[in-house]
Amino acid sequence: MTKLQATDNHFGQDVSASIEAEPDGVIALDPDLAALWEFAAPLLRVRNNDAHTLYAFGLASALLDAHPEADAAVVLPAIMLHDIGWSQVPPSEVLSAIAPGGGRPDLVLLHEKEGARLAAEILAECSYDALKIPAVLEIIDGHDSRREALSIEDAIVKDADKTWRLSPHGIDTVMDWFGLDRGQALRLCSQRVHSHLFTAEAKAMARALSALESVTEWPQRQRLLNAGGDESLTRI
Repeated sequence: MTKLQATDNHFGQDVSASIEAEPDGVIALDPDLAALWEFAAPLLRVRNNDAHTLYAFGLASALLDAHPEADAAVVLPAIMLHDIGWSQVPPSEVLSAIAPGGGRPDLVLLHEKEGARLAAEILAECSYDALKIPAVLEIIDGHDSRREALSIEDAIVKDADKTWRLSPHGIDTVMDWFGLDRGQALRLCSQRVHSHLFTAEAKAMARALSALESVTEWPQRQRLLNAGGDESLTRI
């Protein structure tokens, strides 16, 4: 579970007054996109896609900062809705679509087609900009199966979707999908991500995430964890 509250204060003083309310890099969810989320969330309760979508949205937001030429009004609803089509695949068959050593391309295509159909309904229900909807649907319908990127917007969605796999949440999720230990999940995700990214920024993000996860597997780091924490803090 992600740590949200401190369990101690080694410094012993309150430093909160020195923290900016909105520093660069910290993002919030726009109200219009939050409305889309309310429609999408019930359709994302398969294979941990709800949390995956939120983290991928964060990655897409960061990639947009690096690509001001990209249309955020296309990228952000596309990443928010990209996996809603899995709700139309029998739950018992969802993981077989992407299982190592196998795969069901027909199910991947089905979730893309159904995702685009459902997204069209949601975007219309939310009165989303009609001029943006065709580009959003085009991205969703092919975000996994299409090997090339049709536009910078498509590239950002694809990259955010894949880069999530190397995040701590992504590794945690993939471990439980296939009964893997952390090292196996890291190697599987690395082989499925690094050579399939489009933007230089996503490639750098993915390398950084892989490096951090690699360190977690090192015996030196494991000894610190097994000892009950970081020696650098316990020695203070």
